[in-house]
Amino acid sequence: MKLCIIGTGYVGFTTGVCLAYLGNNVVCVDKDMKRVEMLRKGIVPIHEKGLGELMGQGVSAGRLQFTTDLCYGVANSEIIFITVGTPSLPDGDVDMTAVYEAAEGIAECMDDYRIIVNKSTVPVGTQKMVTGIISERLKKDVGFDVLSNPEFLREGTAVFDTMHPDRVVIGADNPEAAGVLARLYKPMGGKVLFTDPESAEMIKYASNAFLATKISFINEIANLCEKVGADVTKVALGMGLDSRISPHFLKAGAGYGGSCFPKDIRALIKTAEKNGYRLKIVESAVEVNRDQRLRPVEKLKMSLGSLNGKTVGILGLSFKPDTDDIREAPSLDIIREIIGQGGRVKACDPVAVSNARKMLPEVKYCDDAYSTAKGADALILVTEWQQYKDLDLKKLKSLMKRPVFIDGRNVYDPDAMTGLGFEYHCIGRGNSGRVRKK
Repeated sequence: MKLCIIGTGYVGFTTGVCLAYLGNNVVCVDKDMKRVEMLRKGIVPIHEKGLGELMGQGVSAGRLQFTTDLCYGVANSEIIFITVGTPSLPDGDVDMTAVYEAAEGIAECMDDYRIIVNKSTVPVGTQKMVTGIISERLKKDVGFDVLSNPEFLREGTAVFDTMHPDRVVIGADNPEAAGVLARLYKPMGGKVLFTDPESAEMIKYASNAFLATKISFINEIANLCEKVGADVTKVALGMGLDSRISPHFLKAGAGYGGSCFPKDIRALIKTAEKNGYRLKIVESAVEVNRDQRLRPVEKLKMSLGSLNGKTVGILGLSFKPDTDDIREAPSLDIIREIIGQGGRVKACDPVAVSNARKMLPEVKYCDDAYSTAKGADALILVTEWQQYKDLDLKKLKSLMKRPVFIDGRNVYDPDAMTGLGFEYHCIGRGNSGRVRKK
């Protein structure tokens, strides 16, 4: 099929590259000329395993193009995907500017029937709004259908998630248009759910809110475990063996972050407010997560007392492993709190340092965990990269000024860490904080 992708952010770029790999002719459109020029040079703008190779194959085969010319993309397509950003406004509502601009541009360029697919994460009612905008702006009397097709990509595994979806949600008023989109996705497999546009739009927000609530729930249990002497990792294991619960998203730690959960939950809460309803459970999940992000700093102060003049090493900056995304990452709040209390911060991350440097220039960035540990009064593991799971812990300890280790992701075994002489603190494990004298 001939496809146009409007927006080359995480979702748009990954979707376009993968659909071109499957044999479709794809034109990716972005109004940012610098970004388009970078893509034309073969430079991948995000850290995602396998994406660069697939991009090169698509370009070499002549099935993948990048342009700033929206009308060219519309003219050379049967299906148009809107994959632009929908950031949060200061009040938590969704900034729909880019979606509306895309709809207006499509209308001005369209001279024949098109299927327009909204893949951006948007509030309920957007399909109707986009339909209205296009209808008002059309220069020719042509037909079109607007569908809702939310994405469910996880950063770090976006290529796999695109090529092997567990479900494909298609919200449409026209069953024939929905069938065309379903045929596009058929090579990927995955259960296709046909529904109305409003339900499709709600599914994305409800899914993310539920997963975020699950994370906040296990973090609350973790905090109680510390008080009663239980081990949250064992509690989560016991819970997860129940098929009704499952083990996914039951890892206690320093809270969730990233570009989706925080933004989407704020938007869902705002949607509820506009409709005269309060999502009390979701609001509580947000509150718990806000507090949880600073639990490592609380544990740090328990060991060091005042942080003024202390040097703290941060292992991991991205909000999760296998991505360079630091948007709303717990590391940002942790670092700002330490600096705000007079501490000095050294930090490292396999891929996210360049992004972090733009936001936190006052931090001393190091090449690896060992240079970060050198002379540090304490270390905080924030992101559970595999490199940090495989550290030479004896070497790490020997480099530190004081062997205080705050494990914000429960990566290490408490007995092993205390056996090595660390003052070890983790999240929700009753034996955290013990020190074994050597």
